Amino acid sequence: MERRAFLKNSAFAGALGVITSNVAANSLSVKQPENEISSISELSFNKEGKFKILQLTDTHYIAGNPESKRALNNVNQMLDLEKPDLVIHTGDVIFGIPAERSLREILSPISERKIPFAVALGNHDEEYDKTRDEVSEIINSMPYNINKNIKGITGSTNCIITLNSSKEENIEWVFYLFDTNRKSTIDDIGGYGYINFDQIAWYRQQSQNFTKMNGDEPIPSMAFFHIPIIEYKIAACDDKTLLRGIRGEEVCSPKVNSGVFASMKEMGDIKAISVGHDHDCDYAAHWNNMFLLYGRFSGCDTVYNNIKPNGARVFELTEGEDKFRSWIRLYGGKIIQDLQYPDDFVKKKDD
Repeated sequence: MERRAFLKNSAFAGALGVITSNVAANSLSVKQPENEISSISELSFNKEGKFKILQLTDTHYIAGNPESKRALNNVNQMLDLEKPDLVIHTGDVIFGIPAERSLREILSPISERKIPFAVALGNHDEEYDKTRDEVSEIINSMPYNINKNIKGITGSTNCIITLNSSKEENIEWVFYLFDTNRKSTIDDIGGYGYINFDQIAWYRQQSQNFTKMNGDEPIPSMAFFHIPIIEYKIAACDDKTLLRGIRGEEVCSPKVNSGVFASMKEMGDIKAISVGHDHDCDYAAHWNNMFLLYGRFSGCDTVYNNIKPNGARVFELTEGEDKFRSWIRLYGGKIIQDLQYPDDFVKKKDD
């Protein structure tokens, strides 16, 4: 079924208000850096100088629904095969009631393995029997969740995670999670939600602070969120874009361009963005010296999905390098799209 028709006909569609929140940190070690940077969660490279992130996305889980079994099996297998240091879920975690039970069932495999995890909510997560704020609070209450949600700006799951050196106190990478919200709040412009102007101002301030802490050099960073920004759509139609992977549907971005991409380029820190939302896309694109990636659909048969099997995207960072490796792990164990960034996207003279 075509995406919009499926969602329109879904028996679970609904709408609840968006409320921002600030939830206390979990039991993991979290400290406040200097220079008034907002609360962050800190992680470090392992003794081998490696750090692995597993990106789950669009699990669309419904507790008690047999069609959700494939998502739960996939999450368990991805965790066992990859053994990540951090899990980031880029939204549409659930797709029906009861919301709390659904959230806990699909995220508990992460907690049970004692793996730090963070969530950037999707557009569907607030559509059932919990508000967006309540969904965020449930996630925050789970063991090993490290969301440090920022109070006073739009959205419930904006947060910062830093990756520190295993040998020194310095920060080597910064990961920004943005809440792309549910739908446009501008009366004359409909469509999907977007990263609002106050969120962008928050990001710019944090980026400036990190840069000052680093001797006026931007710290390599990544951004994770649910709904792709409009630049994904522009890049996909640009003949100069280097694209690897599956583009199985048109980019379903917001109609609003709030300027977050321009801010990221101006700040000079974010090297890659990874999103979800479009179930039939798993590609990585290089456009205007930015990597625009999709996670691999991690869900089940409660929603449309035409690229099978499900799976997850993986990022591997090496201490002391501002490059990274990323691949997709498919359910069943196969690895595809095993690429080095930026090396595998550099055009050779004979290309």
